[in-house]
Amino acid sequence: MRARGMKSKTRFAAKLLFQYRVGIEAESKYRICEERIVVLSKSMPESAYAEATRIGEKSCTTFVNDEGLHVAIEFIGVVDMMDLGLESEPNEVWYEIKTMLWPMERRNKLIPSKESLSAFRNQAKRGG
Repeated sequence: MRARGMKSKTRFAAKLLFQYRVGIEAESKYRICEERIVVLSKSMPESAYAEATRIGEKSCTTFVNDEGLHVAIEFIGVVDMMDLGLESEPNEVWYEIKTMLWPMERRNKLIPSKESLSAFRNQAKRGG
């Protein structure tokens, strides 16, 4: 329940999964991955999910690093998405970088269906 006088503003947090492929190690089973959480000011989970996907796709890039190696940053998918309540501050940021086994190849196991993400499950419970 919101405190009196508080504005009702719907925000979502989406956890995006990326993989980094670097130089000749690009085909390695193990890849450096980033889990990035973005905050989205949207009124419905569907529009927040679409925006999260757009952000992930726009973040894909390739470049040559300081060691002369080609680097590819690839978006794998949305790992989770949830409603943000009063417990989160507008300026909070979260992310995690870790090594994972074949993240793109295991995409179907790592990325859940959109309907199973927290924001969509909660919406279904509320009858929306």
